Amino acid sequence: MNNQKEHLDNLSEIRSLMERSSKFLSLSGISGISAGIIAIMGVTAASIYQGYSFFERTRVTNLLKPTGGINMDFMLFFSIDAIIVIILALSTSVFFTMRKAKKRKLPVWDSPAKRLVWSLSVPLVTGGVFCLVLLRYSLVFLITPSMLIFYGMALINAGKYTHNEVSVLGLFEILLGIVALFFIGYGMLFWVIGFGLFHIIYGTFMYYKYER
Repeated sequence: MNNQKEHLDNLSEIRSLMERSSKFLSLSGISGISAGIIAIMGVTAASIYQGYSFFERTRVTNLLKPTGGINMDFMLFFSIDAIIVIILALSTSVFFTMRKAKKRKLPVWDSPAKRLVWSLSVPLVTGGVFCLVLLRYSLVFLITPSMLIFYGMALINAGKYTHNEVSVLGLFEILLGIVALFFIGYGMLFWVIGFGLFHIIYGTFMYYKYER
């Protein structure tokens, strides 16, 4: 009986070693929570600039000029706001991930980490270019659904190199993006749900499952 238990323990240890060598397991749940909070703060700032809640339907006049073309004042503010959100979210994610890796004495920039970044980058860059084309042709109401869908695709693509929960989050992002296509004008609300609430739920789950 003891020999059988010892063999099972050895197999479990071998499996753990193989997983650590093929997957990046230093992603921090706290980074997901912080990214979600930062995203909500960014949308709140945009809502204050617009003068009404993100629960309300965005008026066309806020995004497009009556004579055609894009309302550049709002789009400039929103672009700066989005860039700040992305920088802060990435910075906190890197910080908490490095802290977790250091605490567990795991490498940060190894082969699985490089594969993870590459698998994330391709769909994200493609989605970014696609959103710029939508902006070029004044199809601004399709930008948030497109961002959610491409972000979800990136997460599913990256899920092969990290925790499986990342792929699950990606699936929910894609489904939310598809739903958002049928509720044009509520882009900020879906932004809050997808990039804010989903990240907070995901981060909380990851923290209690892997870090406590």
